[in-house]
Amino acid sequence: MTFLFDIGRVLLDFDFESSLTRLLPAGTQDTTARLQRLLDRKDEFESGHIDVDSYTKWALEVLESDATPDEFHHAWRHIFTPNEPMWQRVRQLSADGHRLILFSNINAIHVPWIYDEFPEFHLFDDAVMSFRTGFIKPDPKIYHHAIAHHAIIPAETLYIDDLPQNIATGRALGFHTWQYDLNHHPAFEHWLNNFILEGKMANHRTHGIHGK
Repeated sequence: MTFLFDIGRVLLDFDFESSLTRLLPAGTQDTTARLQRLLDRKDEFESGHIDVDSYTKWALEVLESDATPDEFHHAWRHIFTPNEPMWQRVRQLSADGHRLILFSNINAIHVPWIYDEFPEFHLFDDAVMSFRTGFIKPDPKIYHHAIAHHAIIPAETLYIDDLPQNIATGRALGFHTWQYDLNHHPAFEHWLNNFILEGKMANHRTHGIHGK
């Protein structure tokens, strides 16, 4: 079975604001507005339509920060907290021989850095990263890219994401989907266990028919 996993708020929780606030000069009054400008342009960055150097330079200007590009990259990266219950499930799925694919809106500051910071990302067999494709979820083009480049069969793939608009596109294209909530991991486990059990029962019935 193939599993398509989002990263943010599925495998890793994140908090941009707390980390980036440290780059602001003391006494900055419009902190929220400045940070929001950075995040408003994040889709352009994560679709690969703006390069790392250009985004970094622009972001530091918006923040009016005297931080270096390396200091900005450090703050931009150190926003993540692993979601351990989901990683436990990923380890088990990998051990059971399932095909695991990352499917993420993400940028070139975070990748390939996350593979060094969180080595268990190497458990994944493949990855579809938005900044490498030119498209971001929920644009159907990135889903079609994933299907074509990784020989994915939607009807045989479970897709897990936290955003309803991303799930809606996946469902429309025929994926089995689950909108994940970090605060309700047991609900995901219940759904997945039932799905796997139903699949095993279906295989058992098929083998029984062939055995007659």
